[in-house]
Amino acid sequence: MARKEIAGLPIGSWVLVTLFNVSGIMHLINPESFLWLMPPFLPYPIELILLSGFAELAAALLIVLRSVVAPYLAVAVLIAVWPANWWFAIDALSNNPELALFAWLRLPLQLPLIWWAWKTPTKSVNPVRIR
Repeated sequence: MARKEIAGLPIGSWVLVTLFNVSGIMHLINPESFLWLMPPFLPYPIELILLSGFAELAAALLIVLRSVVAPYLAVAVLIAVWPANWWFAIDALSNNPELALFAWLRLPLQLPLIWWAWKTPTKSVNPVRIR
């Protein structure tokens, strides 16, 4: 079965670009709205939220540019924010059972995102040849 592509990138890469852009912009516009996701033992929560927003936007741009760094950064971002998703799921169990169901169902969705990030196509690098 042929892989479906748009503008030279597979659909999974575009899903990542969209999610990273929306989330990254939201992290920068209103970082306080993400504080409830932050585990309390992490220092500098606002700064970490802003850093993750910048990282998500950088990953989206690098995916579109097909940079050789794109898969590594995208996977790193997804793995770095996964503990906050786990914290959210665990915390929701005691605070909001309806939300807990959503939170726990959301966790496995991170796996295809990581897979798509890892499989994001890149431009081949032409090494500099010295004569």
